[in-house]
Amino acid sequence: MDTQPISSVTTNAPIDTGAADLTVVQEAARLIGQSATPGVAITGTLRLMSQMLGLNRGRVLLPSDEDGLLAIRYSYGLTDQERKRGLYSFEEGVTGKVMKTGQQAVVQDVDQEPGFLFRTVDRATLPEGIVSYLAVPIMEGNLTVGVLAAHRLRMRPRAINADLVILRILATFIAQIIKINTLIEERTSHLREENQELKVALEQQQNNHGILGESAAVKDALLQITRVADTPVTVLLTGESGTGKERFSQILHLNSKRCDQPFLAINCAAIPEQLLESELFGHEKGAFTGATATKPGKIELANGGTLFLDEIGDLNMELQSKLLRVLEGQVIQRVGGTRDVPVDVRIVTATHKNLQEAVNQGTFRLDLFYRLNVFPVHLPPLRERDGDVRILARHFLLSANREYGRYTLFGRGVLERMESYNWPGNIRQLENVIKRAVLIALDGNISVSDIESILRQESVINKHLEAGQAAVSNYPRAAEPAATTRITEPGLVAPVAASSRPYRWVREDEEEQLLNALQQTGGNKTRAAALLGMSARQFRYRLDKLELTNAP
Repeated sequence: MDTQPISSVTTNAPIDTGAADLTVVQEAARLIGQSATPGVAITGTLRLMSQMLGLNRGRVLLPSDEDGLLAIRYSYGLTDQERKRGLYSFEEGVTGKVMKTGQQAVVQDVDQEPGFLFRTVDRATLPEGIVSYLAVPIMEGNLTVGVLAAHRLRMRPRAINADLVILRILATFIAQIIKINTLIEERTSHLREENQELKVALEQQQNNHGILGESAAVKDALLQITRVADTPVTVLLTGESGTGKERFSQILHLNSKRCDQPFLAINCAAIPEQLLESELFGHEKGAFTGATATKPGKIELANGGTLFLDEIGDLNMELQSKLLRVLEGQVIQRVGGTRDVPVDVRIVTATHKNLQEAVNQGTFRLDLFYRLNVFPVHLPPLRERDGDVRILARHFLLSANREYGRYTLFGRGVLERMESYNWPGNIRQLENVIKRAVLIALDGNISVSDIESILRQESVINKHLEAGQAAVSNYPRAAEPAATTRITEPGLVAPVAASSRPYRWVREDEEEQLLNALQQTGGNKTRAAALLGMSARQFRYRLDKLELTNAP
């Protein structure tokens, strides 16, 4: 007997389309729909082939991930030893040729076929008489991904062509099972990797006092915070909005001797000016309409502990004066009161504004500036935290999935796109973008186009943030060479830093200089900035302030 590919199978026997065939197809479809694993579905299908159609020792061979050889992944009627022996290259035996060519094959008599190897099943194990071997490719589109094969007795009433039809149908089912399982494995593997990275990040978070991130910029800020945490020095946290100033102030408190005492925070920009004094200092009964009882303020309530004042640059001059008294004398007077109330509170302040510029503009007291700026710590913006976007993004994705009851993953290229973005709104913006992405993802997969769509919506906001970033980026950082301070005019202060790009105020007489630089560089703003010894951001900030943004 000879081996016949489908093109040479010329038997005219009628194809059996009886109840057994229909039952096998229906049961195989049911197994695919109900089985939790591909092993259960495929092994169940091979069992049906054997018990109902007489296609025995069925096996599904797939390329091994390790060596690329065809290996028996699923089988019915084979021993463990036989399964282990069933390894083939794409050049070996009937099975290898089916995998290589993508054509099905029929061995009418295994004893008469020179190319039949008897590698998996010894001839002595097979029944007496003429035994046939059928093998069909498992196809995904035009790609052969495996082989479905089985033995059968040659002399049976059932035609071989009928078996080939059923095998082709079942091979299609199996191809779908494999494809679905591959997708699940890829997603699960991706999720496992993300969970492992997040687990490592969370472990590192413990070492970082609760801050997620491994960048040098974050570690430097943490090092400065922990160095002064247990001292009475006044700390000023600077940096753009959304960089985590309150979280860093909590770390400062938790690492100090005051950690067992209250930690209170107040955003000076979030409370109406007429209410802020009462909120900070408290009030006496009858101090104003509605003051029906004496109420301590945040400074008193934080006695023994730490008070964090965010957006300190928004305090009016009167409250600045009262805050200076607290810092110097550790006493307060409630609104409507006449007696001093002693307090023992550490005040930590933060701002996204440049207080030196505010001093020069006359909106911030010079003496208070000196009192607050004893130990400034600059918190890095997200764009300067190399590698932290990926860690934070996965953390926020996990949190959003829990909050919204979703099971959403990042698609290919999403993390890379987010790492390349500037993030003018910093950590707060990143969290917001991911929450929105989770809500709009239709198939449980956040795509690059989803992220791009959200970022386009935020582009208008980002333009307004750039000017603020430019001002803050010029704020002297504790990690940079120390700057001295000189008085230029009464009440005005300007830094003289060792940096090659010192801070300079925007002056109207700079307009000609900026335009000349643009003309020399053909309108290239980055080169023009370098020509003037500025950063590109400083240069753009000046163009914006002087209304030269449309300059050529």
